[in-house]
Amino acid sequence: MKKFSQEVEVSGHLIDSMILTKIFDKIMNRGGEFEILELEVGKKKKDPSHAKLLVIGKNAKHLEEITDDIHRDGAIPLNEKQVKLKKAVKDMVLPDNFYSTTNNETWIFHNNLWIHVENQMMDKCIVVRKNRAFCVPIRDVKKGDLIVVDEIGVKVSPPQRPRDAANIFAFMGSSSSSERPTQHIAKKVANDIVQTKKNGGKIVIVGGPAIVHTGAANAVADLIKRGYIHGVLAGNALAVHDIEYATLGTSLGMYVHDATLAKRGHRNHMDTINAVFKAGSISKMVQQKKLKSGIFYECVKNKVPFVLASSIRDDGPLPDVITDVAEAQREYKKVLKDASMVIMISTMLHSIATGNMLPADVKVVVVDINQPTVTKLMDRGTWQALGIVSDVGAFLPLVAQEIKKIR
Repeated sequence: MKKFSQEVEVSGHLIDSMILTKIFDKIMNRGGEFEILELEVGKKKKDPSHAKLLVIGKNAKHLEEITDDIHRDGAIPLNEKQVKLKKAVKDMVLPDNFYSTTNNETWIFHNNLWIHVENQMMDKCIVVRKNRAFCVPIRDVKKGDLIVVDEIGVKVSPPQRPRDAANIFAFMGSSSSSERPTQHIAKKVANDIVQTKKNGGKIVIVGGPAIVHTGAANAVADLIKRGYIHGVLAGNALAVHDIEYATLGTSLGMYVHDATLAKRGHRNHMDTINAVFKAGSISKMVQQKKLKSGIFYECVKNKVPFVLASSIRDDGPLPDVITDVAEAQREYKKVLKDASMVIMISTMLHSIATGNMLPADVKVVVVDINQPTVTKLMDRGTWQALGIVSDVGAFLPLVAQEIKKIR
């Protein structure tokens, strides 16, 4: 074996998910070299492949840089050592050289066992309790917690390419597109939603007020009513505009059906906030029969959980809105737990925040009229997201119609 070299191995759908190609590229981009010692390619569609490589660097530091790089693509040293643990010396203080997580599925080698890390999220630490491991945000770390440090004994598994060609994630083929026919994409998304539900999966929508402005609120409400949506995450604006539309027919004072302005319509959203405060909450407004339609009416009637997170710019905000950011994040996480698919619609900041809470194997579809909004989400780490650049007012009703055809 060469002086500055390390044998590593990697398993999974290495060829069609291009994992091996990414590893080769990273080694060469770092100025390193590699030799393929073993390569077993899966013979059937669902069979995994396995590779053993010799990674060669110019010196010890260079080799370490290369192996650190490819570790995030699932390449681990042969005969992996036990994970390193250090105690937190204070609440909310991590040991030096703590391991910072990705959103990819992760295991640690502890007590001679590979232990799956629970609650996977990016930019967290790993806390070990007995024979279990958890992704934990810094603010939840307690003095004495055992924290994973370094990358020794940590294994990461990148998501595999979908095995079903009908899947929207296989169909798109690239991270975002405004050029593919909207009707066909809507059909693919509809198929994915129906299949996810059929398989017992959980679908969550992250929505912005453009859903209401563009006339797509009825389509979203219909999806909730028919059991295709299992959670709604948003801010104050979506709820206010949805209730304004349901009670007054306007969104920010504009009649949604014909885009004309209502007389004194500029006060309609404040009138709506006041009406919810009079009732006491959104659910009480439904109980009192003062709210009889819309997205949040269907959430209440069908017991679909929703979380509204506050912003410094909010009017009101509504009594249901959580104004403590840390508490809102915790409530978002509760709704996102075990989610199979998350659909993000015209809300850049809530989408980025939600993306940071998701493991990489959750399907993420982002729909926005603005290409940079779609791209920005992926640039912030939710690289598994697929973007659809389209008018949500046209796209979401198409998806709802295609779901009805499938049924």
